[in-house]
Amino acid sequence: MRTRHVVGAVVAALAVPVAVALPAQSHGYISTPPSRAALCAAGTVKNCGAIQWEPQSVEGPKGFPSRGPADGAICAGGNSRFAELDDPRGGAWPTAAVSAGQRLTFTWRFTARHATTGFTYYLTKPGYDASRKVTRADLELTPFLNVPYNGTQVPSTLSHTATLPSGRTGHHVVVSVWEIADTGNAFYSCADVTF
Repeated sequence: MRTRHVVGAVVAALAVPVAVALPAQSHGYISTPPSRAALCAAGTVKNCGAIQWEPQSVEGPKGFPSRGPADGAICAGGNSRFAELDDPRGGAWPTAAVSAGQRLTFTWRFTARHATTGFTYYLTKPGYDASRKVTRADLELTPFLNVPYNGTQVPSTLSHTATLPSGRTGHHVVVSVWEIADTGNAFYSCADVTF
């Protein structure tokens, strides 16, 4: 009888650290056009670190652009575990071909369907240097698309279509922010495009 109590106590003691060490059942990312996280998860881009196994986990403080991740850490949501997403790779991230004024659809995939404040989409300014980390100074801080969600829970996938701004040529980055309604966080997704 005493042996069963000891075995039960050992199992319980081992289960707690394992449960605490497991990552949260993460959240969401842009799959189309492929975000940096999606490219890493698909194996299209190598040497991505932990993001290749959890592209949905780029979570950081909400309130962008006045708050949120620091400049140079925006694509990783300020999360050092995913710093590879902020590495400009010499401007060599694969890009989706787009045109100024084009209607482009962004599709999010969600693994946890949070109540949502909304989604915002920012684009780098004309003359952006793709060999540098993304900073607020590189971005048009007025979003080219703002989708309020008013605390509604997202479905498993969700698409937004926007008209891309004019006046761009070459490699640019779209920074998308999914702001959660009931936590202090948001999810960040960077997609590289070529005009």
